[in-house]
Amino acid sequence: MSTPKVLVLRAPGTNCDQETGFAFEQAGAKATYAHINQLLEQPQLVAEHQILCFPGGFSYGDDIAAGRILASQMQNRLADTLNEFRDAGKLVLGICNGFQILIKSGFLLPMDDEGMQATLTWNDSGRYLARWVDLKTNHSKCVFLKDVDHMYLPIAHAEGKFVTRNDSILSTLQSQDQLALTYCPSPTGNDSGPANPNGSTADVAGVCDETGRIFGLMPHPERNIDPTHHPRWTREDIGPRGDGFAIFENAVNFFG
Repeated sequence: MSTPKVLVLRAPGTNCDQETGFAFEQAGAKATYAHINQLLEQPQLVAEHQILCFPGGFSYGDDIAAGRILASQMQNRLADTLNEFRDAGKLVLGICNGFQILIKSGFLLPMDDEGMQATLTWNDSGRYLARWVDLKTNHSKCVFLKDVDHMYLPIAHAEGKFVTRNDSILSTLQSQDQLALTYCPSPTGNDSGPANPNGSTADVAGVCDETGRIFGLMPHPERNIDPTHHPRWTREDIGPRGDGFAIFENAVNFFG
């Protein structure tokens, strides 16, 4: 199997690029890093890779809204490049701020005549949340979640509440198996707060596109790829890998 190449894109304020690239490399990929300005000057860089990743962090400080500025740059200056990348059968992953970028650019869920079909807005609590959450998956379509049923991952966001513009859009996403990851109660009773931490509609924590090859999620899989990342690793039998590792491994194996 040739080594897939992943391009990890960063912008001012991004702070999870190195950890995310490391996770991909542990799974067998070769990670390279690019600043958004570099990509705007050389958009052909994208075509040299098989996976494009928008990591977590606070791109442009979330000054207007989380992910909004970078999403606008993508929408206005990189749309053709990214569409070609998608149409070539490649993979795109957006984590936390990256999910916000994918949603608000219209690249994950295409915009229609009325604008965005869905967005990520302020948590019901009105504040930033950092904790661990239990997640269940719908892996019938999403490449990144193949053979994964349950995950335990950390969240760290203020604008993670997923909402659709109307109930019809939500029903369509459900019927097309695009609501790939949802918050759920702890199977072991170790909840440290509400199962749905931010009030997301239908408990949504992650969404994929119609092909299953573009995936955005609010939790941070790169922060749980090793057993010692788990907050109870000294008390429980965690296994050889942290739950988040499967997401990166599935992406690499897709090209095997």
